[in-house]
Amino acid sequence: MEGSAAVCARIRLTCPICPSRHFPFHQSPFLVQPSRSLSLKLVPNHFPLSPLSLLEASSPLKPSATVSESYSETIDLTDIEWDNLGFGIQPTDYMYVMKCAQGGTFSKGELKRFGNIELNPSAGILNYGQGLFEGLKAYRKQDGNILLFRPEENGLRMQIGAERMCMPSPTVEQFVEAVKDTVLANKRWVPPPGKGSLYIRPLLMGSGPVLGLAPSPEYTFLIYVSPVGNYFKEGLAPINLIVEHELHRATPGGTGGVKTIGNYAAVLKAQSEAKAKGYSDVLYLDCVHKRYLEEVSSCNIFVVKGNIISTPAIKGTILPGITRKSIIDVARSQGFQVEERFVSVDELLDADEVFCTGTAVVVSPVGSITYLGKRVSYGDGIGVVSQQLYTVLTRLQMGLTADEMNWTLELR
Repeated sequence: MEGSAAVCARIRLTCPICPSRHFPFHQSPFLVQPSRSLSLKLVPNHFPLSPLSLLEASSPLKPSATVSESYSETIDLTDIEWDNLGFGIQPTDYMYVMKCAQGGTFSKGELKRFGNIELNPSAGILNYGQGLFEGLKAYRKQDGNILLFRPEENGLRMQIGAERMCMPSPTVEQFVEAVKDTVLANKRWVPPPGKGSLYIRPLLMGSGPVLGLAPSPEYTFLIYVSPVGNYFKEGLAPINLIVEHELHRATPGGTGGVKTIGNYAAVLKAQSEAKAKGYSDVLYLDCVHKRYLEEVSSCNIFVVKGNIISTPAIKGTILPGITRKSIIDVARSQGFQVEERFVSVDELLDADEVFCTGTAVVVSPVGSITYLGKRVSYGDGIGVVSQQLYTVLTRLQMGLTADEMNWTLELR
């Protein structure tokens, strides 16, 4: 009688991806061998990913991307100090890359090993700053599944920004699928429940060479991820802001309302000086009247007075934050009156409570504001409203409460 190895060697399987390819049973790329930890190795040659659903241990990848030769999937969580995550770059396994020419459309992208990219010295992103980025998060639920929070809103905002910056953009559907592929390819880097989140950074940039001032001839859409903890070192503890009255973040008619890369380089000087003096960050005023609030370096601002929550209206100089939009809806559902309007610095100084919102910070209570040398404090510890809104939103993002808003997308 033949041994099992000999029998396996005589059984030949047809590849479901390419029917002209055949494998001995024991060499099949679709055969999962037992080991201490499940590790799936995908075949090379940039095969489409959809047939991998044939695996008993279902693949996380969707058919929106091809896979580079170095792709492999590991189920276990990576071994890092989850309790000590800050907000910094932690190299992960894979990044997503998709390209298109000027006047063209984006097609299927590719998962590649995370690493450096190559750019021509005359690339539009390097010479003329033709680029956008987005930011969103993935959370791990108690059952191990992963939740994305409103990724379609980021895809739509990128489209709006791309139109302003004369760039083609992935469709919202392409954007969401690319995010899903990237997160699932790096799922061992999604922190355990309650230990942080996986920060997702999509980039859209003019990658083609251009010397004269003009749109780039080629564009690259790229996504990388990193596990993160709190954005501010204070965590959920109150932060201390200083109001900047000389330097400005944005101007009417400019690009302050889109997430272009240049908006953030412009705040580094004031932010660096503020941090050197012990402040957490900078709050900017409008550049015309120099008395109305705009936003903090990388997050929106809210002012609480009684049952009324006020935030600066979106008028083209303020980024339409997705967390901002979500907090407005959450606050109204909790019985607060929310006003989007011009908010003066005087109202800020007379507020009962102040907090910031953003993807990175979620909700960050403000402990004090310093304006023209005068410091105003907002009680001890976290404000009641900040705590309430933070709790409601984060429990929804982490899958701890029912998502009646239909904001989360679950990856199994």
